[in-house]
Amino acid sequence: MIRKLIINCDDFGQSPAMNQAIMHLLEEGKVSSATIMAVAPGFEEAARWCSRRQQRNVGLHLTMTSEFEALRWSSLTGDSSLHDDGGHQYKTVKDFEQGAHTKAVLKEIVAQYERVKQSGIVISHVDNHMGSLYGMETGRSLLPQTLWRISRWGLPSRFFRYIHPEDPLLGSLKNIERPVALGSGLADTLGVPIPDYLLSHPFGVEEGETYDRFKQSIITKMYSLPDGVSETYIHPGIDDPWMLANIPHWEKRVWEYRLPFDDDFTYAIRDASVELTDYRYVQEHLKRPRVKSAGRLLKRLIR
Repeated sequence: MIRKLIINCDDFGQSPAMNQAIMHLLEEGKVSSATIMAVAPGFEEAARWCSRRQQRNVGLHLTMTSEFEALRWSSLTGDSSLHDDGGHQYKTVKDFEQGAHTKAVLKEIVAQYERVKQSGIVISHVDNHMGSLYGMETGRSLLPQTLWRISRWGLPSRFFRYIHPEDPLLGSLKNIERPVALGSGLADTLGVPIPDYLLSHPFGVEEGETYDRFKQSIITKMYSLPDGVSETYIHPGIDDPWMLANIPHWEKRVWEYRLPFDDDFTYAIRDASVELTDYRYVQEHLKRPRVKSAGRLLKRLIR
C-alpha cells in the first residue's frame, strides 16, 4: 500500500502570530491543510485571507475550550454553560465536559460552522480543538452528535480508525481502544470519511528537548509511517515576543513552523517514500457507504 500523510496546522485564527506562520506554510505548499477557530481573536484576519485566495484546504476547528490565561475567548452563542466564571470558554476539557449542556454545545457547533462558511471559506474537513468532544476526560462523549452533524455537512473528519502502537500520546491515554473503535464505527455508519491513523507528538517542550531532537523524532516517524492515510498536526507560530513571554511552550510552536521548511525533513519525506496528501483524498477514497437507518437512530440520540 501507499503511505500517505496529511500535515494539518491546528489553531488557524488563534492569533496574528499563528496566522502569519500558517499563511506562509500554506502559500509555500509545505503543509496539507489548516483548521480555523471561529471563536478566536485572529479569526477575521485568517478568514479574509482564505476567502481572498479561495484557499481550498482549510477546515473547521470546533473550539469549546480557551486554554491560555493570557489569550481568552468566548463562545459565539453565549450560553452560560459553555463559559467559566469569567465569561470565557473553559480552560480545560474536564471542566467543559462537566459544565456544558448538550443542547448548548450542539447549537455552538452549528454557529461555528455557519460563521466559517459565511466568511467565504469552502470548508475541507472538521476536527476538534483539544479533543473536547471525545469524552476522554470524564467519559462524557459528544462524538455521536458531532459526527452526525458532520455527516449532514457532507465533510470528512479527523477522527481516526486505528491506534498506531508507537504513538506516544495516544498510548498514554487510558482505555482509548474502545472509544476509538466506537467512534470509527460510528463514522462508517454515518458515511463520514476519516483517515486511518492520527499521529501525535507532545504539545510542549520535553525536558532537555532541542529543535534538533524534535526534528529527528519527527523524521524517525516518517520512516515508520504505517500503510494507509495518516494525519499529524502541528501548531506553528512565528517568533513573537509577546507570545514567547505569555503563552506556555510557544518555543515549540516556533519549532513546528520551522520544521516544514527544513531540508532534512523534506528529504526524509521523499526518501521514506511518503506522499503528502490532504482531505480531498480522504473524501474521495476513504468514504464508506452510510447505513440508511443511521439518521433516524441518531436523531433520537441528539434530542
